[in-house]
Amino acid sequence: MTSGKESGGPSGLAAVERLLMAVSMGALCLLTMANVLVRYFTDISFAFTEEISVGLMVVMTLVGASHAFATNHHIAITWFVDRKPALAGAARRFAAACSLLMFGLLAWYGARMAWDDYRFEVTSPSLGVPQWWYSVWLPVLSVLIVLRLVAMLPRKEA
Repeated sequence: MTSGKESGGPSGLAAVERLLMAVSMGALCLLTMANVLVRYFTDISFAFTEEISVGLMVVMTLVGASHAFATNHHIAITWFVDRKPALAGAARRFAAACSLLMFGLLAWYGARMAWDDYRFEVTSPSLGVPQWWYSVWLPVLSVLIVLRLVAMLPRKEA
């Protein structure tokens, strides 16, 4: 486990992220196992579980990305930087700028998509619940990632 200092923010946020990742993964495993067991022992399928599983995977992935950025455990290709250490600072700034741009755009377009889902009363295919219940997490968690990246910038310069 990481402390607040290692996570680039309050230790409470890192703990909440770890809890959300664990709960998402646990729920995903239970739903998938229930679906497999029902299909194995009967001739029916819990098709609706796919809808929930996809939502849980999105939450788990984005919360995991936020945590990985904050703890500096994200995937990094260091081949060039290892051979030219003078490029390290510029490479970090470029990677941070690209990440900020990508997650900023994801937040912007995700918010527009969630708003359209809400405005046009789109419902999910299997359960028939409002689609924005699922799509709202894309911009919310993308903004969390942007905030984590911004908080990480001063550390990268040091």
